[in-house]
Amino acid sequence: MTSMSQQILDSLKYFQAETILSITFCVVLLLSLFFKDSVKQKNVSAFASFLGILLAVDVAMSSSHGNGATAFNNMYAVDSFSAFFKLIIGVSSLIIIGLSFQSEELNTKGRKLGEYYSLLVALTLGMFMMSSASNLLMMYLSLELSSISSYILAGYLREKEDSSEASLKYILFGAAASGAMLYGISILYGLTGSLDVYGIQKVLASGSYNSITLLFSGILIFVGFGYKISAAPFHFWSPDVYQGSPITITALLAVASKAGGFAMMIRFFAVAFSRSTAEGFTSVIQGFDWQTIIAAVSVLTMTLGNLVAVWQNNMKRLLAYSSIAHAGYMLMAFTVMSNSGISAIMIYFIIYLFMNLGAFYVVMILAEKIGSEDVEDYKGLAYRSPLVCVMMALFLVSLTGLPPTAGFVGKLFIFSSVVSAKWYSLAVIGALNSVVSLYYYVKVFRNMFLKQPEGDSFPITLSVPQIVWLMLLGIPTLLFGLYFSPIVEFAQASVKLFQ
Repeated sequence: MTSMSQQILDSLKYFQAETILSITFCVVLLLSLFFKDSVKQKNVSAFASFLGILLAVDVAMSSSHGNGATAFNNMYAVDSFSAFFKLIIGVSSLIIIGLSFQSEELNTKGRKLGEYYSLLVALTLGMFMMSSASNLLMMYLSLELSSISSYILAGYLREKEDSSEASLKYILFGAAASGAMLYGISILYGLTGSLDVYGIQKVLASGSYNSITLLFSGILIFVGFGYKISAAPFHFWSPDVYQGSPITITALLAVASKAGGFAMMIRFFAVAFSRSTAEGFTSVIQGFDWQTIIAAVSVLTMTLGNLVAVWQNNMKRLLAYSSIAHAGYMLMAFTVMSNSGISAIMIYFIIYLFMNLGAFYVVMILAEKIGSEDVEDYKGLAYRSPLVCVMMALFLVSLTGLPPTAGFVGKLFIFSSVVSAKWYSLAVIGALNSVVSLYYYVKVFRNMFLKQPEGDSFPITLSVPQIVWLMLLGIPTLLFGLYFSPIVEFAQASVKLFQ
């Protein structure tokens, strides 16, 4: 008993960032009880949440270990890889808190937002844990923590029918994916006698397992990962949830939640099913090719996301399908099972953070100014608000992957890793999908810049905070397209965990 207590105490020093988030969650929840006035409650809760997450990110980055350290008997990994994704998740959450403070749909008169910010902290905590989980039980628990927080936040605008519908659909799909993943974990535990990814690797490397049962278990576990990253055919929740949720939560799910899912999936496949080498990863299992399965999911995801996006008129749904397609691009790099592929995913996430949150922020601004999220209602907006439309064009060009934006650099590294591994057919399919994506983004450009305004044509004025946030998201989107060495070096150093 004494040794177990000592082990827990020793492990807590590696759990400092998560401890800070747990304390922040409790503090924000208590503050919402003390401050009954909605304005004061919003201000205090937002400030406390921002401060807590900022401190947690700082601690996570300063306490990361390049060679890797484990806590709680190998259940939790603290290394440069997890720190990288915690940075992505933390920065996304901080930006969302800033955008939430401006959101008119959230800040309606009398609405108390203490619970909203506390749930935002809980969601961040769950995604932090997803980044470090190295035990299947810990992966499941962290996935559930982030999912349950997401379900509530997706339906936070209770007065809107589509918000309640979004929450319900999210719960139903999440419960199905969660059940499938848990069943797969139980089968894998029965096969290997271990929930630790390193223990699973040793058993699989010995060859003492049933291939068919392992394949069935791996597919069920992948269902959970696929649901979290919105990979087809586990993406069905995304469009309705993205459309019905508050725009701030939609943006967070599109970036941070996807980052946590990818971090967890990479750790599982790169450790449990593979052995690290200097060049990449060598499968420790015989009988089937995981790369081909993931490549097929990648092709299905990017193709379905881009083709269905062509028919969307609602901007949130359009960006939802675009987000699905981007998950497919990142799965392309994961398919090659190499250090360059994983670092390409990490580079892409840094860039994706700014360009995707920027696009959603413009949608939020325009929804408040013109009262619509429909692409057809964007006609002539360039005459009324040139700055907003230019920034939207920048974000969409970057999402397409055209120079000189950062999106081009992200896709360059994705495609380079695929071509280096000689997956030429996958690279060609990815390139064709990028062309398709340009079509539905151009539809937005055309309405904003080439069509005449319909109805009211009064100028749209922006507040100083809105201009500042547009610049904070827009400048990196352009800057990283011209000067990207620091983020490349950062990502490549963070992937050394697997060597």
